[in-house]
Amino acid sequence: MKTLIIYSSQTGNTKKLAEAVYESVSGEKEIFPIDDAPDPDEYDLVGVGFWLQAGKPDPKTAKYLPRIGSGKRLFLFATHGAAAGSEHANNAIAQAKSLAPDADISGVFSCQGEVNPKILEKVKAKPTQPVWIDDAPKAIGHPDQEDIDNLKRIAGNL
Repeated sequence: MKTLIIYSSQTGNTKKLAEAVYESVSGEKEIFPIDDAPDPDEYDLVGVGFWLQAGKPDPKTAKYLPRIGSGKRLFLFATHGAAAGSEHANNAIAQAKSLAPDADISGVFSCQGEVNPKILEKVKAKPTQPVWIDDAPKAIGHPDQEDIDNLKRIAGNL
């Protein structure tokens, strides 16, 4: 099996997850930041990691996901300031799935990721607060070792 892991990461959170996926999958594998991502057609499994912007996959990921075609196995993983399992996080995963409608979703993983303090201050200054703002303090230190271990268990079974 030939696996491609790509990731979009602003703060390093999603890159940590991508490296954990890379360590855990067996067979021939490659890992790239999204700006250097090759054509996914050459791979049996594509893992795509992203962060959330406005409750959706970041713009670079949103542009890449439609390239993953019919029957291609896709593993999605994400970091976000919202609580894991929250409606906000689940909606973003659903949005990512909808951007690759012909892919065969092999699994998903999402966890909190510490929000850059500069971004947090900018967001707090807005008149309308995002739904995840109250969860952001709990994201400090994430992804942590427990998050990484949980991801590795999932990725090891892909």
